[in-house]
Amino acid sequence: MDTFADRIITFNQQLEYTGKLPPGVSIMNPFRDNDFALDVSTRFYGKYYSDNHPRHLVLGINPGRFGSGMTGVSFTDPKRMISKCQIPYIGPITHEPSSEYVYDMIEAFGGIERFYQQFYIHSVCPLGFTITGPKGKEINYNYYDTPELTKAVYPFIVENIKKQIAIGFETDVCFCFGTGKNEAFLRKLNDEHRFFKQVVALEHPRFIMQYKSKTKQDYIAKYLKAFNAVVIP
Repeated sequence: MDTFADRIITFNQQLEYTGKLPPGVSIMNPFRDNDFALDVSTRFYGKYYSDNHPRHLVLGINPGRFGSGMTGVSFTDPKRMISKCQIPYIGPITHEPSSEYVYDMIEAFGGIERFYQQFYIHSVCPLGFTITGPKGKEINYNYYDTPELTKAVYPFIVENIKKQIAIGFETDVCFCFGTGKNEAFLRKLNDEHRFFKQVVALEHPRFIMQYKSKTKQDYIAKYLKAFNAVVIP
């Protein structure tokens, strides 16, 4: 019998966006853009998801350049992949504040093995986007940043939420990272497609680290209360 790890790895391997994007927007697919993300993410899922214990989905926005854009694992930057997950990584060592927050929360929850036995984190849009910024550097771009991009990737988003649910995750509750545009989009999408019975939104880790770092522990407590409410023995 296959496991969550087998199904997640297959999902990652097939991820490809073939539609058109607005001018100036580029797709970011870590599983095809570099030689290490697929390998390290396969090791990660093999380590923490090689079973069929029931789990709930947590959906962020879309991959960022310094986290899952490097490792292929949502909210897990290379630093955390090495130091927390104890998984070898040969690519560039980057730091993502969101990843720092998530792994502090995971430690408070009871550790990596306990958390990942209960939850699977990915994104509303499973591939990321970049644009060239004012200074000529590549910067992250979100699926909701322009109506044109949202419209272009809408069918891709719907298709891949269906595929992620089909991996076998619980659909009574879905957690959403982001209480602004990501929450609004996911709630509207859920009203249309009835993917989940309930969507529970939590402030995005990046927002917390950037604007609310002094009260980070309060947000961690809020996360734990929400997550513990659906823990499956």
